[in-house]
Amino acid sequence: MIAAVKECNDLAPLHNPANLIGIRACQDLMPNVPMVGVFDTAFHQTLEPKSYIYPIPYKYYVENKVRKYGAHGTSHFYVSSRCREMMGNPKHSRIIVAHLGAGGSLTAVKDGKSINTSMGFTPLAGIMMGTRSGDLDPAIIEFIANKENKTASEVLNILNKESGVYGLSGVSSDFRDVKAARAEGNKVAAAALDAYAYRVAKYIGAYTAAMNGVDAIAFTAGLGENDDITRKAICEYLGYLGTELDEVKNDVHGETAIISTDDSKVTLLCVPTNE
Repeated sequence: MIAAVKECNDLAPLHNPANLIGIRACQDLMPNVPMVGVFDTAFHQTLEPKSYIYPIPYKYYVENKVRKYGAHGTSHFYVSSRCREMMGNPKHSRIIVAHLGAGGSLTAVKDGKSINTSMGFTPLAGIMMGTRSGDLDPAIIEFIANKENKTASEVLNILNKESGVYGLSGVSSDFRDVKAARAEGNKVAAAALDAYAYRVAKYIGAYTAAMNGVDAIAFTAGLGENDDITRKAICEYLGYLGTELDEVKNDVHGETAIISTDDSKVTLLCVPTNE
């Protein structure tokens, strides 16, 4: 297993080598204690080629394993499973899990299986996050590199660590700080929060199409579990689905709850994750 993880070091250069150091340290300290590897990409191995193949020359998939892998799999698995329990364990279900925090991703879960997820080859893809840009025109990388005489790696560092809500607002990667700035009249902070809700809502729309409908939408992780204002801002885009947010029920923080009205065609939930 260690050899297999090492083989993937170039696919996850920030995570795999560091995790291997931890594994070896545990082996030295506790040589007779069994260890278990839990892989954040495992839940997404049910994706079909139409979801994980990128529209670039196919040889890069065959020769270099360039494909969508996704992340937050343990969270998406737990939350979608909890949703199905709350729905009475139906045989068929279409659930969108919105894992919203400093890092964020959405997953379309059909009949208990991940069929698409917003993070991609790396966790940089998808919605905008605390410091990550999320999806953008890839030509921007070359444009910034040429304008500022930077390497591609330097630009990617900007996209990973200096972008997202932090880069757009100029305030912070902490949504609480950005909301406070908006309350004080900071228009750029307000624009950053508007852009965030808008991009999450667009993914919900896309994954509703991917599953030909949606039965439940679950909000989870630090922001999704605790920020009723952000949940409301996202749900304001979802009226076409027949969703109806109950503002009284939505006043919940860090607790499992159904936050939609009894008449809502789509069940809206707050489900604390348990990774």
